[in-house]
Amino acid sequence: MTRTFSLPVSAGRITGPVILCAMNFSEGRRPEAIEAIAGAAHAVAGAVLADCSADPDHNRMVATVLGGAEAVMEAAVAATRAAVERIDLRSHSGQHPRMGAADVIPLVPIRGVTREECIETARRIGQRLAERFALPVYFYEYNAAPGRRAHLPEIRRGGFEGLLREPLIGERAPDLGPASPHPTAGATVVGTRDPLIACNIELDTPDLQIARKIAAQIRRDRETVAAVAGVRALGLFLESRNRAQVSMNLTRVGETSLPAVFRYVEQEAARYAAKLFACEIIGLIPAAALDGASPEEILWHDARESQFLEYWL
Repeated sequence: MTRTFSLPVSAGRITGPVILCAMNFSEGRRPEAIEAIAGAAHAVAGAVLADCSADPDHNRMVATVLGGAEAVMEAAVAATRAAVERIDLRSHSGQHPRMGAADVIPLVPIRGVTREECIETARRIGQRLAERFALPVYFYEYNAAPGRRAHLPEIRRGGFEGLLREPLIGERAPDLGPASPHPTAGATVVGTRDPLIACNIELDTPDLQIARKIAAQIRRDRETVAAVAGVRALGLFLESRNRAQVSMNLTRVGETSLPAVFRYVEQEAARYAAKLFACEIIGLIPAAALDGASPEEILWHDARESQFLEYWL
């Protein structure tokens, strides 16, 4: 992803309870829209916009906010308002799956906040998005009700277009909001989850099939191979860079490390005579995720000190 928003940062600026909210929006091509969405979150008192990046091929941006419950809630509502006003999914296309303009709003307790407090904050965010913007809201992970779909890929299957094909009834019914998608902004997924690392590895080839084969192998191995435990993976093609990419979410941060995942992908790529070109990390990560390695050892060329969570705490 490309950095698109200038962030005034300084170490140790956050005191008190901290929730991390890595908001995902379906916009990665129009600088004015990206800056308006990020700027809306940035303008909320007490909310620190710690990272923001966007990718034109994915056509997606991620704005990571840190702060207490009230500040994070206000930032999520303000950024969603800006997104709903500017994004029309009827004309949106991109490599990344999506079902909403404000696609996913996850909360992670970081310091001085319990999971239960995060769950309550996520519930309040969902209520405000449904009431103010007429968005169907789906709760996921720890906010999912018993018997409801809890995992993001399950909820988002079919994307925005899938929301339009069938009535939102039964298991497709939202937890809050109208029983039909917003005509331009779709639906939103909100919830409290465990820490997650978004990692994309570009290959030195445009061959999409290689990336897809590697991603499929990860999905087969993620319950049995420690290096990729719990890793979700997709093979994508980046038209602007003419390269294939393995796009991953590391969902068991305490069990997997970035160097282990990198070496796994490197070995799989070698089976098809391909090499790795670059690694990008979206948002913030704990320093321990590198397991003692340097960013350059995993080809993370644009690593910045402020992408490490410890920088802010």
